[in-house]
Amino acid sequence: MDKQLEKAILVGVNTDREEYDFNESMNELHALTETAGAVSVLNVTQNMDKVHPATYIGKGKLEELTAAAEELQPDLIIFNSELSPSQNRNLSEVLEARVIDRTQLILDIFAQRARSKEGKLQVELAQLEYMLPRLAGQGTELSRLGGGIGTRGPGETKLETDRRHIRREIREIKKRLEQVVRHRAIYRDRRKQNQAFQVALIGYTNAGKSTLFNLLTNADSYEEDQLFATLDPLSRKCVLPSGFEVIMTDTVGFIKDLPTSLIASFRSTLEEVNEADLLLHIVDASHQNHAEHESTVKKLLADLHMEQIPRMTVYNKEDLLTESFVADTSDPFVLMSAAKKEQHKVLKKVEHEVKQILKPYHMMIASDDGKILAQLKKESMLVRLDFLEDKECYIAEGFIAENHPLAGKR
Repeated sequence: MDKQLEKAILVGVNTDREEYDFNESMNELHALTETAGAVSVLNVTQNMDKVHPATYIGKGKLEELTAAAEELQPDLIIFNSELSPSQNRNLSEVLEARVIDRTQLILDIFAQRARSKEGKLQVELAQLEYMLPRLAGQGTELSRLGGGIGTRGPGETKLETDRRHIRREIREIKKRLEQVVRHRAIYRDRRKQNQAFQVALIGYTNAGKSTLFNLLTNADSYEEDQLFATLDPLSRKCVLPSGFEVIMTDTVGFIKDLPTSLIASFRSTLEEVNEADLLLHIVDASHQNHAEHESTVKKLLADLHMEQIPRMTVYNKEDLLTESFVADTSDPFVLMSAAKKEQHKVLKKVEHEVKQILKPYHMMIASDDGKILAQLKKESMLVRLDFLEDKECYIAEGFIAENHPLAGKR
């Protein structure tokens, strides 16, 4: 039997956004709430020039929210912005339900989704760093309210201990993370030494990255119509139409207004992206706000100094389009449907882009030089191999990494 879903009231203040943008942000909060395992029972919104410094919403709206909470008896009340420590404290004193903000909600999803040792450590670090300035008065609240969304991860007992203990925990986690990151760097260097061509899937969360990743690599990445379904970078081999193998990595999705501190806590995921030879930017073409999702991802890449990496756009969910679609042509692109298993379209286009990045070669290889031949078959995109009987040699043509030891041979 499924456990009972927690009930949540969602609260948002619109200060200067267009109504559509604000509604989109609230819809996203609703989707995040469902992903975390709660059901939204009410939306409370307010238009203000700026949020109230003490209580986020105005006095009258707070009274309205208090009355609604008494009637609906929610388990938690989720605010659509990051609350300051004093706002959280003031709201918790007035409202009976557990008070959390958008950042805590995202952290809770991270805590549920993280699979690897590194992912779990990163989540715990982000949660402890977030909670440290918010500890005053929180211990009794957490004891009284028990577990649930916003309390997963470090757990109540850690949060009730003194700040020195939590700072010690943070230092310890950072040390352990450095060790794990070093191990990952060793594996990554090994891949580089093996001349593996690396492709990273990036995109706005819930664009269909994991579905496409599974199609392209025959892998079993967690695939669900939920936000942040993937947290830990997952790498698998992918075979292109020519037989050339690339390493494909599925990464965490990005979201608008994701606090920089949360992105920083997932540094290794972003390092995987930074090591890529080609980025596959997956976009949900059927989403009415797909253009803004695209620009959010591109802005984030620019902020992380990753805009120089060659990029190709995959417009997914073509099967859900109800009108003609206009693509952003600033990057090479393909329009497809992962649901219809149209991975061949993507693989063909990926191969074309890989050829633009690699260096073409034309080589004559002696018939008894099996080592070089084997190397070319394994480490290059071999598109032609003919045996010339009169010269007792092979003619090999294809594409190879510019820094490959064989790249300069003729």
